[in-house]
Amino acid sequence: MNPVRAHEGHDHHPSVHSRKAVADSIWEQEHIELVTVGIDIGSSTSHLIFAKVHLQRRTQGLSSRYEVIKREILWQSPIHFTPFLNNGLIDADVLGRYIEQAYFNAGLHKHDVDSGAVILTGEAIKRSNAKAIDELFAEQAGKFVCATAGHRLECVLAAHGSGAIERSRRLKKKVLHVDIGGGTTKFTLIDEGRIVSIAACAVGGRLMATDEGGSWVRCDDSIRVVSNRLGILFDHVSDISDTQRQQIVVCLAEVLVSVISRSEPDSLLDTLLLTEPLSWPVVPEEMSFSGGVSEFIYGRATQPLGDLAYDLAKEINRQLITAQRVPVTVDVQHGIRATVIGASQFTVQVSGKTIFANGLEFLPLRNVPVVHPSIDLSQEDIDSGLVAKQIIDACQMRDINKNSPIALAFSWSGDPSYQRLKAIADAIDGALCSPERLAPLVLVIDGDVGRLLGRILSKELNKGDYLLSLDGVVLSDLDFIDVGEMINPPGVIPLVIKSLVFDTAQQLKH
Repeated sequence: MNPVRAHEGHDHHPSVHSRKAVADSIWEQEHIELVTVGIDIGSSTSHLIFAKVHLQRRTQGLSSRYEVIKREILWQSPIHFTPFLNNGLIDADVLGRYIEQAYFNAGLHKHDVDSGAVILTGEAIKRSNAKAIDELFAEQAGKFVCATAGHRLECVLAAHGSGAIERSRRLKKKVLHVDIGGGTTKFTLIDEGRIVSIAACAVGGRLMATDEGGSWVRCDDSIRVVSNRLGILFDHVSDISDTQRQQIVVCLAEVLVSVISRSEPDSLLDTLLLTEPLSWPVVPEEMSFSGGVSEFIYGRATQPLGDLAYDLAKEINRQLITAQRVPVTVDVQHGIRATVIGASQFTVQVSGKTIFANGLEFLPLRNVPVVHPSIDLSQEDIDSGLVAKQIIDACQMRDINKNSPIALAFSWSGDPSYQRLKAIADAIDGALCSPERLAPLVLVIDGDVGRLLGRILSKELNKGDYLLSLDGVVLSDLDFIDVGEMINPPGVIPLVIKSLVFDTAQQLKH
């Protein structure tokens, strides 16, 4: 028998080696491993964490997105005080050296990192500071999501990053999460994994701080507000006595405990509030803490760090013992590190073919924040005024200016009748397009109504400039997207989805 012909005759029985190669190839298409970095730069502290994220495609369809099935922390930095210059701006040179040292200590090079998130909070969000931070990551701009977190978004990030939202969802609990940082405290009321109210006030553990020699040298405006309330007058922070400083701490704790116990806001709380007051659509069953002060509240840290954090935590614990209407305190996964600690970037979705755009000159777009309001389309009649309010509320919760680039995402259900589509278009117009829109608006819908909705906004409401309406795509709140140029054929638009990745009990692996 001809040996060549004999070999050919067995081609329909692939070898073990070739079957393994095929299996490996399929596995690689369905699974992705990324090295990510999360960098949190706040008004008090900064820290950095490297992680490996394992992603798996949800379904076999090529347009379906990947989901995180495992996260492994590779290295995390010590907590460092954010370096500020005397003029109140971040010392970008010192911060840059800190970040470079972190890469070195982790045994990683910048080229080893696939994606990341840089979250700026508190004083770091000032425009001049944000510009300095952007320059630090300019060469890796395509890899990183840089999110400037205002007070509302800080509430959302802290509740997610601490594990409070996951706990509330998993146990079907009503939870009040309290994140006490260096300059602000964020309150988030959660009902079975859904945020129902948020608030922030200017109370934190580093409102007063010492120098390296232990002398009190710095205080924020909030201290002067409280001091005036107590009748404590001073020219320099060093003039405040130990007894007076303790009085200030007691007053700061009273402000926080008054919110926790659902007391009526007094004039001091009104002055210190940075958002609207917390509303109480549900009564919390549990309470959890995060932020730097939480390390002392839970007893994980016991040594003062040259600020008010230790004393503030001690006083909060003391007052909570006697306060009325206080939920039971539970521990969550992360305290001072309750922030985004990784971001995954992966191109996994393309638009459907029923897209709408008057023109695509504004493409490509990069790092567009996704707003995903909870719009209920189960009813036949759609209240455009209510939907507009839900869109506006979602933008406010993410601290997104409606005049900046936005990706508005929602799920479509029910009949795609003209009346229902027109009601949604009117809501979008009222929330985001009136009187006119000068920044890109990307509508991202998981149903097949992208072209119809875009046409109504453009042809009937005259809001087609800077508008791109896509369908066949599923996004989540807290996502960011890059929108590519149209691919012809087949006439689709690719999207890079950058999802902030938070720990859950199922994902975390040390």
